[in-house]
Amino acid sequence: MDFSFDSVVDIPQLKARAIFVTDTTTLFKEDGEISPIQLDDHTKYIPWGADNLMPYNVLKKIEADETLTTCQQWNAEVCYGQGLQYDTCECTEATKSQIKDFFFENNMADYFLGACLDFKHFGFCVTLIILSKDGTRITTMLRKEACNCRFTPATADGTSKEILFANWEHYVAPGDVEHISLLNLYNPWSDLQARLKSGTKKRKFAIVTRIPTARNTYYPIPYYASIFASRWYDIKQLITTAKKAKLQHAAPIKYQIEVNERYWERIFRAEGITDNVKRMERVNQEKQRIIDFLTGAENAGKAWFSSFGVNPSGEENHDVLIKRIDDAKEGGDWETDIQEAINVICFTMRVHSNLVGSVPGKSQSNNSGSDKRELYTIAQALQKPYHDLLFYPHQLLIRFNQWDKAFPTCPFIQLTTLDEHKDAKESTLEQKKTDNA
Repeated sequence: MDFSFDSVVDIPQLKARAIFVTDTTTLFKEDGEISPIQLDDHTKYIPWGADNLMPYNVLKKIEADETLTTCQQWNAEVCYGQGLQYDTCECTEATKSQIKDFFFENNMADYFLGACLDFKHFGFCVTLIILSKDGTRITTMLRKEACNCRFTPATADGTSKEILFANWEHYVAPGDVEHISLLNLYNPWSDLQARLKSGTKKRKFAIVTRIPTARNTYYPIPYYASIFASRWYDIKQLITTAKKAKLQHAAPIKYQIEVNERYWERIFRAEGITDNVKRMERVNQEKQRIIDFLTGAENAGKAWFSSFGVNPSGEENHDVLIKRIDDAKEGGDWETDIQEAINVICFTMRVHSNLVGSVPGKSQSNNSGSDKRELYTIAQALQKPYHDLLFYPHQLLIRFNQWDKAFPTCPFIQLTTLDEHKDAKESTLEQKKTDNA
């Protein structure tokens, strides 16, 4: 559960307001060593973040910002293109019929868009394949949401053997966890063949497809993590909250009180508070203590002591950091600041703001139709490496089911000019005409 409790509070004595915000610079990083957690007598798993809630906290931050949400959805939709298809141009009629039946029995559009979303949000996706009882064919292919997947500790060969699937955001009993055998990350095909030859009775396996990153970790750190590390996410949230407070109450926000997300947990642990209602009461009590420090006459000239540490990059991580905000800017004067924050977010997400219309304001540059078509074409062309990675489970499926001469493809949507008398046409990297399933 998230106990950051971002909020705005009134300070009547100063005729001002203070905003409590959570420090997001360490959202994707942990200060200490992550140790495996014991699920039951036979199973351990690697938590995703110190509290095992990192993906859910990331999703909450994304969902709280309209620009970041739009950019993530845009990137997933561009990666989806015309959708996953199997080229069956040179296949026999029997193979074409089998592939069409497979697509009819498995919702591949839902699977592929979900895989694109997981790729853009977390840098990896998990594909579940289910074999027939005799182990001769793959009959089902599903997406398992990445945020609900946890890896077991790696063995001597450097790979995990199981995926544990559950809604970790809430209390999870051992019986609530789905155990899925994980095929070797580096050679799933050979691993699957070896397991079947050994006589295994298991018919359900997971294939993990991940974007290569410079740092090899159980859970990849996506490229957009820099938005949080550089504080641009915090800046944008602060501006929007300040504008709302000014419009609603005509009282400027003079203090930004930045609280480390682990500060509350340390209080709860030290005082043995486990009930959620009592935790909220304790948070409000601590907030009032900080406000009293800012306003009380007896505190004039006194100092606030707060512990802090230094991360490997040399940055200070404070428990509580109180900043005075320059309130010289009011109302519309923040418009240029919010545009700057949005442009930085769009730049980091590799989304041109003219394509999604996310930059506010009346006076802004607007590209021509030709420029926008080129930007859209470039955005789709950049999805090539992601498609190559996403296609692997389907290449395995095609080979296992012996669908000779079939191969996965994802055509691009090519926008056209008005003189062609149509809005868009399909474009693929292959030169030959395809007969898609």
